[in-house]
Amino acid sequence: MPNSLAVSFLGALQASLSVLLTIGVGVLASQFSILNQATILIWALAYTISSMLLGAILTKLLTLPAWVTPALSFNNTTSLPLLLVQSLASTGILEALLVSDKDTTSAALDRAKSYFLVGAIVSNSLTFSLGPRLLDHEDAPDPDQGEVKNQQQAANPPDSTQREEQDGQTTAHTHQEATEDTSLLPEYVVRRGAEAGEHGYHKGKRLWAKLGPKSRSVLDLLYAFLNAPLVGALIGSVIGLTPPVQQAFFNNSQHGGFFKAWLTSCIKNVGNIFAALQVIVVGVKLSNSLRKMKRGEHSGTIQWQPSTIVLLMRFVIWPVLSISAIYLLATRTNLLPHDPVLLFALMLMPAGPPAMSISSLTDLNESNTEEKMAVSKFLIVAYVVSPVL
Repeated sequence: MPNSLAVSFLGALQASLSVLLTIGVGVLASQFSILNQATILIWALAYTISSMLLGAILTKLLTLPAWVTPALSFNNTTSLPLLLVQSLASTGILEALLVSDKDTTSAALDRAKSYFLVGAIVSNSLTFSLGPRLLDHEDAPDPDQGEVKNQQQAANPPDSTQREEQDGQTTAHTHQEATEDTSLLPEYVVRRGAEAGEHGYHKGKRLWAKLGPKSRSVLDLLYAFLNAPLVGALIGSVIGLTPPVQQAFFNNSQHGGFFKAWLTSCIKNVGNIFAALQVIVVGVKLSNSLRKMKRGEHSGTIQWQPSTIVLLMRFVIWPVLSISAIYLLATRTNLLPHDPVLLFALMLMPAGPPAMSISSLTDLNESNTEEKMAVSKFLIVAYVVSPVL
């Protein structure tokens, strides 16, 4: 009898805890709009991965340039949508998307910005993790040869005498050619730091050589996702979901926000110039291209077939597909939350010109100069067409 009572009590306790946890999850989801954010994450992953697959297939079947795949996969999800919703708020159009009478245009604008920024996290993370892999060039070094070379270096690292000779040559070279990258630390500290880094490098290479090909591929893929946008998103999530930390970063100084005046403002300023700097870099590349054209040199040409395919996909096909899909899901099912601003953001996210970061991908992948200039020209054309959207 006591055993049966204990079993019944434990069963009732487990049921009560299950109900309480479910209620707690519902409270957290409502408090932090987790359901809306999850909807954005799923939709952003869905259309980005679909675009990547479609871009890879078209590039291979039609023998298109390598930059077409990332241009089809990644669109501008940061600066252009944020500028657009700010313009819509100033003209009063967002008033038609308010949830209730208590909702305000300012609150709707804040929600729209948060939705687009969540989508931008997915897009930027995939851009800098998978983007370089999509730019697979014929002139890239043979991976098998590089792997053999790495294994030889790992198996036969330079001895101490060779390292001392290399350090002496490096030090002499540094004295002869000092640049803005030259360390201001004492020579002894620089040399010891270089020795420690070299020791760790060779030790890591030996451990890497002992791993199998599958293990290396998995670790290489995981390391690719450990990029700045994803790390920044994780840090931002921790700060935003931890009330004491959130207050320290975003409250006024008199209310405990001792980070806001200096650290938060600095990070915000750096983030605000990111999109502008990308546009400036593309403009500089375009200027160099035009100068080469004047001198009669090769400066990269815009191929109209791939450019037309990318523009049609970005400005016609994806807008039609996204508007139709979100409309059907909103009217025929109960899968999407009832927030007109969220539905508007979901419809707009897959549309728009390719991301400016594609120009940065060509730099990371060490593409040739003509291809960099061709990509810059195409991006200029795409953003000239973008007002049609």
